[in-house]
Amino acid sequence: MRDFEREIEKKIEEKFKGKFKKYPVMSECPVCQHDLEVTHLSCSNCHTELEGRFTLSKFNYLNTDKLYFIEIFVKNRGNIKAIEKEMGYSYPTIKKMLDEVIEELGYSADAKEEEAEDVDQTPKKSKIEILDMIDKGQVSVEEAAKLLAKIK
Repeated sequence: MRDFEREIEKKIEEKFKGKFKKYPVMSECPVCQHDLEVTHLSCSNCHTELEGRFTLSKFNYLNTDKLYFIEIFVKNRGNIKAIEKEMGYSYPTIKKMLDEVIEELGYSADAKEEEAEDVDQTPKKSKIEILDMIDKGQVSVEEAAKLLAKIK
């Protein structure tokens, strides 16, 4: 491409910049609902084009409602009260939305709660008992450090 052609192309792009909508990446086939694969990328500035098989992040597979929720969640630093106020939803609704996002990202929403329940059911040990457990080889130093950190 000659310089004057590039110049004309840039002027056209500048004139129409923002007038052509870019669509979000679709992750699911509208016909059969299987995962779509990104096979073509191009630069809107220098027009470099790449072809291949590219991966999408887990977030690309979330619908726009879930992405909006994540945006609000991060913006409010996870403060549920602030999220409730901004979105106009109750605490149980916000918690349910968060659990859905966690599960759609491939994690167990109940894992943290189960872990917290396990910790609460574990009897508290004294510092001396934990040090004795290290001496007897019942726990590693790392595990002992975690136990000691739980003692208030």
